[in-house]
Amino acid sequence: MHIKVVLRQLGLNERHAAIYLACLELGSASVQKISEKSGLARSTCEFALKSLVEKGFVTSFKKKNVKNFSPEDPKKLVSLAKERVKLLEEALPQFTVRYFKGGSLPMVRLYQSEIGVKNILQEILDEATELVSLGSIDDIYAVLGHFFPKFTAERVKRKIRLRTILRRSVLAEKRQETGAQELREVRIISEEYDVTSVTFIWNNKVAMCSLRDGVVAFVIESKELATIQKTMFELIWNTLGGTKLSVENNG
Repeated sequence: MHIKVVLRQLGLNERHAAIYLACLELGSASVQKISEKSGLARSTCEFALKSLVEKGFVTSFKKKNVKNFSPEDPKKLVSLAKERVKLLEEALPQFTVRYFKGGSLPMVRLYQSEIGVKNILQEILDEATELVSLGSIDDIYAVLGHFFPKFTAERVKRKIRLRTILRRSVLAEKRQETGAQELREVRIISEEYDVTSVTFIWNNKVAMCSLRDGVVAFVIESKELATIQKTMFELIWNTLGGTKLSVENNG
């Protein structure tokens, strides 16, 4: 992962990241030198450095009456991240109290990025005791090929059993063959069905992910809707009975 992407994940915007990297290369330096190194205006650097000091990325001191800045050891970034996680964990009960779960309307969350889908998969790992899904494994791997095997390994580690209905492909048939060792039972529908997305159902939640022409995914939290989706899944699952379902067989 590119270092600037990592810094953005830690809460730095593009200018802050550029200035922090300039500080790393310069060591202790004045605002003027940091400005020259980063290619940003002095006024921009002054404002950003103040923010970086507050965030704990750099420290400031005076040398011959000139204010200088030094970057914190990069190893300290790990400590800073851990401190933020600890603060979030301590505040989690307060967030949970405010998190809407009741009422007659289902809760819906929308994601429009690969990171959003990864968050959904992590949510499944954290909550599910069993999981059912329907979709195209080829489209999943086209978008999450570098991540999905890790999800599968962690799912197996947590002993979360999966029943999945997949659109027929070489990859789908391979997953059917290796299903037993990965706590997975696979039934296959014909490639004639134009299934290019994937649906996950667990507990009282349904996640639907569209993976072509840009990533769009949403999670619905509703006992009623999850039950309906699970019932539809079971109807298809029982119809398949371990064999391929074709368009003709479906009427």
